Amino acid sequence: MRLVGVVDPDTARADAVAREFNCRSFGSIDQLITTHSEVQAASVAVPTIYHVSTAERLMEAGVDVLIEKPLAISLAEADELIRTAKRLGRIGQVGHLERFNPAVRATLPVITRPMFFEVHRLSVFTPRSLDVDVVLDLMIHDLDIVLSFVNSPVKEIRAVGLPILSGKVDIANVRLEFESGCVANFTASRVSTERVRKLRFFQPKQYVSLDYGRQDVVVFSVGQDDASGTPSVNPQIQMAKPPTTSEEPLHAELKLFLASVQQRSTPTVTLEDGRRALAVALDIVASIGDHGRKIELDRLHA
Repeated sequence: MRLVGVVDPDTARADAVAREFNCRSFGSIDQLITTHSEVQAASVAVPTIYHVSTAERLMEAGVDVLIEKPLAISLAEADELIRTAKRLGRIGQVGHLERFNPAVRATLPVITRPMFFEVHRLSVFTPRSLDVDVVLDLMIHDLDIVLSFVNSPVKEIRAVGLPILSGKVDIANVRLEFESGCVANFTASRVSTERVRKLRFFQPKQYVSLDYGRQDVVVFSVGQDDASGTPSVNPQIQMAKPPTTSEEPLHAELKLFLASVQQRSTPTVTLEDGRRALAVALDIVASIGDHGRKIELDRLHA
């Protein structure tokens, strides 16, 4: 496959990107489709409110789509995208980038029965993505990962969040309890003085620590009981580092998306996966709103 072109209503920006990557620039999707009917796949990296209109126009033209997270601004729009993809037989993947992090991929074979998660995603303040809460901006990455690791419905949500430097929630703390009994604590902030992206979880006889930034994972395991079944007086804690293959997650994401397009196979992160993460994220946003009203947060910030 080759890069045909980039689309941006800001034609100056589109021209600049096109020159950098030696392709053509277009001011609209219709212009792209009319000029290049052979387009097979596209990456939809527009503001979330335009995901449905953009992705559906492409799918109707026979183009498979990689849609950035969050999948949509509402579950109704997410469902509309899923229905359209099924009706037209199109491949749809959601850009939950951390799924392609080498550390996450190396952790998958280690998972048995996760029972407790502690997740931190802290970022310094930037003016990007301030149209959404930190839950939909940053935390949704970790929600998607934990949901895929636990594979159990969410039973209870408790959440608190505060707007600090923007009009939206900039820092949030969330506790999820799953039907399986697993509990997960999440902290996400875009007003931190440092950048932290770590996930830790505990399962029977194991503690697993994953660092997204370093792209590595460490597993601490308690020594097994002896053959007689008598517990060891001093069980040994063994440390192991599952092997990882260094790769830029964005490169891996695009490569596997294109492989799904060529093979007509199920993508790594389906539209349904994106909807599942969005549903929990929206419930968290609602829970934060409920908590804010309970403590009269608007009055405190007045």
